[in-house]
Amino acid sequence: MSTTSSTLNSVLSALGGSNGIDVTSTVASILYADRAPERAWQAQQTTLATQTAAIQQIESESSSLSDALSALQSSTGALTSAAATSSNSDVVTATAVAGTPVSSHLIVVNSLAATGSWYSDPPTSSTATLTAGSFDITIGGATKTISVSSSDTLATVAASINSQSLGVTANVVTDSTGSRLALVSTTSGTAGDFSIGNDSTTTFKRANTGTDASLTVDGVPISSSSNTVEGALSGVTLNLVGAAPNSEISLNVAPDTSSITDAVNTFVTAYNTLITDVNSQFKYDSSTATAGTLQSDSAVQGLQSALLAATNYSSGSATLSNLNALGISTNADGTLTLNSTLLGVAVQSNSAAVTNFFQGSALDGFAASLTSTLNTYTDPTQGAFTVDLKSISNEYSDLSDQTSTLELYLASQQIILTAQYNAADIAIQQLPQKLKQIQALLNPNASSS
Repeated sequence: MSTTSSTLNSVLSALGGSNGIDVTSTVASILYADRAPERAWQAQQTTLATQTAAIQQIESESSSLSDALSALQSSTGALTSAAATSSNSDVVTATAVAGTPVSSHLIVVNSLAATGSWYSDPPTSSTATLTAGSFDITIGGATKTISVSSSDTLATVAASINSQSLGVTANVVTDSTGSRLALVSTTSGTAGDFSIGNDSTTTFKRANTGTDASLTVDGVPISSSSNTVEGALSGVTLNLVGAAPNSEISLNVAPDTSSITDAVNTFVTAYNTLITDVNSQFKYDSSTATAGTLQSDSAVQGLQSALLAATNYSSGSATLSNLNALGISTNADGTLTLNSTLLGVAVQSNSAAVTNFFQGSALDGFAASLTSTLNTYTDPTQGAFTVDLKSISNEYSDLSDQTSTLELYLASQQIILTAQYNAADIAIQQLPQKLKQIQALLNPNASSS
């Protein structure tokens, strides 16, 4: 009897004692064990998400490199940019459009274009009313009569003139002597000059006569209504700053070394950013015993090889046939270093060869070659990275589907297990009473206690 009682007590203790089973904790422990595959899938999804971000970053960096190459390949881009340099910027400056050929010119600025202007006299108060009357403004062969009432001030007359779009701008000018009405032509030169007549309200005086600029370009006389002269030199805009009738100004048009250097430097920076990121995928960190996220990605491996091979490109030209000839050297880690001085010398001595290296004879030079290589990885439909990302996305979705399926199964299992353990808990709660009953049957002469 003592053996039977001891055995029953041991069973009761193993099943939770007299307090029964903690059903919630027990079921949770079982479900946690059943979720082991799900935790592995989630870890895989984390890795896939990290790989996706890494590929997208490399894609973005490849796009930046493509943009830099596009600027070098453009027929109107930095490589064709030109700069016009004046020997006396106090007299004339100039700008040149892309593609303007190298040339030198001699310019003499005899006089600047002037703008016609008049002003009222004598000065009066800005708020004083004027004598009723009128005056005529004649410009471009057309005459307009301006009526002035006894309630008008300089400000109201100015507003009236400005509202009529006559080719004249009116302003009230105030100084220590009082206020005057100033009229200025909206265009410079002879064609913009105007006159005032038949004045019966105030007296106007001419301040300036509208005249055309006078200059010679390589001995050819030029007249311009504006101090911004276009058409005198093909592709060049002259900006007249001052008059120097007896002084020849040298104007030289040459490749814009600064813009070209900036464009090439942008390419070098974009290339270095990409190759550095790609290289980092294959660096082994001994402290953490890990390599880059994309260490085993064949597309990244291929891109690294392609980028390194691109630095060996040769145009086949007898001069400036490779990057090194342009002052761009390759470092041991595959990155590039630009020597701006050497590039400047190459541009000044043979800008056509520099352009030919990047653009080729039919946009088939270095820029097009490397761009084509990058497109095999970044093409939105068939690119290697596009295929990579699609494969990763599909794998991620498959893992999500497996997780959802497992969760549906575990939800039903939770209901079943909860019911089973609740039933077991009830049974265990009843064991002490049943134990007493068994003890009473086995030993009817024992005390009721």
